[in-house]
Amino acid sequence: MTRREFETQFRRLYLPLGMYALRITGDTGEAEDIVQEAFIRAWERISEGGEIADFKPFMYMSVRNGCVSLLRGRLRTVELEAMPEPNDEAVDTSERDARVWRAIEALPERCREIFLMSKRDGLSNDEIASELGISMQTVKNQMSKAFARLRDELSDGGKPFFLPFL
Repeated sequence: MTRREFETQFRRLYLPLGMYALRITGDTGEAEDIVQEAFIRAWERISEGGEIADFKPFMYMSVRNGCVSLLRGRLRTVELEAMPEPNDEAVDTSERDARVWRAIEALPERCREIFLMSKRDGLSNDEIASELGISMQTVKNQMSKAFARLRDELSDGGKPFFLPFL
């Protein structure tokens, strides 16, 4: 694998792997650290002449193992042994979550801020309007704009896409 191919894989897999690790660890910082370490170890292996036949499954397993190592101090051994291997469903879920977060990040700044205050932070439209010093109608308009853009971005050939946290 060339450096360019590795960089392409990094850009393609970083966020889905982060979402996968976050589901296991429950902590964004720890999840990011685990994913970064997994990519560092993979690059070291490649740069030393080692081969990685199936890069994507290798990275998911590497991230899973990193999560297990982190959790080893927190959980009983029985709980760790019950942690499933990365399967198609876990990979699909992490890729879906990454796709959603990329779409949210692509929203205009104010629209994204209002959307996240509502959906992530659980604030009412009235609370958002009060906190930001804007009208309730502006909040409603920005939420409608966010939903429309997310629907357009995430729909798959007319097939609706449901946001996991809505």
